[in-house]
Amino acid sequence: MTHRPLEEPLRPVRPHPVEASWHRPPEPDEVDPAVLSALLQRHGWERRGGAAGRYGRWTPPGPGGGGTSLLVPESRAFPDSDDLLGEALVALTRSATPSAREVLVGLAVPSDEIRWWRDVPSGPAGSAPWVVEEQLRASARQMLLAGALATRARAGYYGARHRRAAAALLESVLVGSAAGGGRLTAFVPVGTGRQLAVRLHQALYAAREAIDYQRATGGMDAFDGAVEAGVSRELTEALIVLVRGTEGARIAVEWAPAAGVPEDCVAGVEPVEFSPGDLPALREAGARYLREEPSVPVRITGTVVRMRRSGPRGEGSVRLRVIAGAEVPHVRITLDEEDYRIAGHAHLVGLPVRLHGRLESRGGFRRLTGASGVAPVQVEEAERDRLMKSLQENLDFFEEACSGEDDD
Repeated sequence: MTHRPLEEPLRPVRPHPVEASWHRPPEPDEVDPAVLSALLQRHGWERRGGAAGRYGRWTPPGPGGGGTSLLVPESRAFPDSDDLLGEALVALTRSATPSAREVLVGLAVPSDEIRWWRDVPSGPAGSAPWVVEEQLRASARQMLLAGALATRARAGYYGARHRRAAAALLESVLVGSAAGGGRLTAFVPVGTGRQLAVRLHQALYAAREAIDYQRATGGMDAFDGAVEAGVSRELTEALIVLVRGTEGARIAVEWAPAAGVPEDCVAGVEPVEFSPGDLPALREAGARYLREEPSVPVRITGTVVRMRRSGPRGEGSVRLRVIAGAEVPHVRITLDEEDYRIAGHAHLVGLPVRLHGRLESRGGFRRLTGASGVAPVQVEEAERDRLMKSLQENLDFFEEACSGEDDD
């Protein structure tokens, strides 16, 4: 018997808290002059004089910036400081310089900035193939996801574990436009994502040290210890995507000036660099993490969403939506005839089941082996009514299945 529920609607993506406000300047009284100056300097603006002790004159980076300047007070000690800040913020809003938007983002929501650079051969007039930008964005997202996973637990390989929580953490991250396919910046709000930025910062340096050790000695032992710093197969795969096809790549984490440097981190460190020569070590480390991550004993509670067996009797395959007991959304299980019958009855009366087993790393922690002790779980009446309603709405999707593969 196969249960094929209707497709669930896509969960709406929550906008980054700055999306609706970056294009209008913050109020001058909300801006710390020292933070504004620090952001301007970070994003390549140059200070060109100004009244010492009162204000600085800043011009944007690159050619053609000499005609534009901002007067930024050094403190609020002078009566005209709010006026100067207001004029500077309006000028930033109207500026066509890409870095002006990045400065406004940093002012609107204090954010740690993660930057990626890829040294890729450019085409005519500095152009780059479309795929280059796609590769940069893909590797950046994979790397942020690896950092988010490391905030949940330490593992050499996560597979499907913790993905939902990690993806939710990334919803507050704003990623800028890739500059020519070679540079990208992500803004990670301090309020929701500082732990992500810290973990990724530490993991990148640990990966760099482990690669250096492997290239110098041939040993992979340093990668084992690097797991505690957040290095994983997911991170090594992201680095491979970032570096492959380039002459080298760099990643830097810069802390929000408004929030200061987090504990156990330092300011002003050089970007972490990776090169094509690091790829063999990264590939070997990823394979090692995949091979050595152990299976996990679990006690899972979940609702049956699919059942299948090849005939009217004997063992069958069941798919559970996990409610508790494991940080994965679904698992597949092979049950003997009696446990399969219990699971089917529980499903028909709208009850979840609880069982023991081992979550196997092979296949990404999506399969439970050695399942035993299958038993229905009593739930509150309201939850049972919800489960029964879901069952009734999807009765048309039950069918007898005597053969064929179970799709995920």
